[in-house]
Amino acid sequence: MSSTDHTSALRSAGLRVTAPRLATLAAVEAHPHADAETIAQAVREHLGTVSRQAVYDVLNALSDAELLRRVSVGGRSMQYELHRHDNHHHLVCRECGRLEDVPCAIGEAPCLLPHDDHGFEIEVADVVYRGVCSECRARLAATTPRTP
Repeated sequence: MSSTDHTSALRSAGLRVTAPRLATLAAVEAHPHADAETIAQAVREHLGTVSRQAVYDVLNALSDAELLRRVSVGGRSMQYELHRHDNHHHLVCRECGRLEDVPCAIGEAPCLLPHDDHGFEIEVADVVYRGVCSECRARLAATTPRTP
């Protein structure tokens, strides 16, 4: 996505186009699934002096406007990705924390429906698959002693 696309997205969301917002969108695009501190560092490298709080405020505003999507996979800090409105899910490695996108399980959003919706109108299903990635499995296999 180009800076022109980011500019259009901000305007379409009713947000002012500012250098910190553009830099934050570019940083998230370049580093999908990065945490706020990683994004703040990328923004500072691009713009110079920008406070951590300013970047957190921008992340919140962009998430509230649904330009960014917060991804929470448990005990780790919040991670961010561009919001593509495609209701994809995530794979997370319980060893290294690697996070990958995976398409929706069945059809269109919300793609999974609970047995009892308790009267809710379901819009989105957030699914996190947990396991061990191939790199960690190989590393673990190499360090596990073999028994005769």
